[in-house]
Amino acid sequence: MLKMRKIITCCLRKTFRPGSGLLPAVILGVVFFLSPGYAQQSEKTGAGIEQKKPSLADQWGIQVESLRSSANGHLLDFRYRVKDPDKATYLVDRRNKPYLIDQASGKVLAVPNTAKVGPMRQTVRSGKPKEDRVYFVLFGNPGGMVKPGSQVTVVIGDFKAEDIVVQ
Repeated sequence: MLKMRKIITCCLRKTFRPGSGLLPAVILGVVFFLSPGYAQQSEKTGAGIEQKKPSLADQWGIQVESLRSSANGHLLDFRYRVKDPDKATYLVDRRNKPYLIDQASGKVLAVPNTAKVGPMRQTVRSGKPKEDRVYFVLFGNPGGMVKPGSQVTVVIGDFKAEDIVVQ
């Protein structure tokens, strides 16, 4: 900003001679243009050009319900509601492995796979998930590494839900 003022001042001195009458009008215009209110206004209009990211409901057919600490902090319970069964089929497919990333530490948490029950997540054997039904995924949280209030990212294959706060 200071460099810009020096350039403008230098140009004005060389272009306009005293007594021409244009110098005060030009200085007033430059001061107005460089004033903070004008700069903020132009930044606000430029921000409207940014493209909006599609919501999870638009892209994946789900709505995130919650992510809660469970089992005395040893599990994280992720719940989502199916809004569009066709799009949400990808999330309940057994081939797409879910994991959770703690954004503060970068630690990756997986879904526990028990011998008798299998992976602790809800899937569909055949067909599509049911519309307006809530599905779950349980993530292991050894030692209570991720605490309530932490921001995490949930990933299931290509699906990614960022900045989810643990309740």
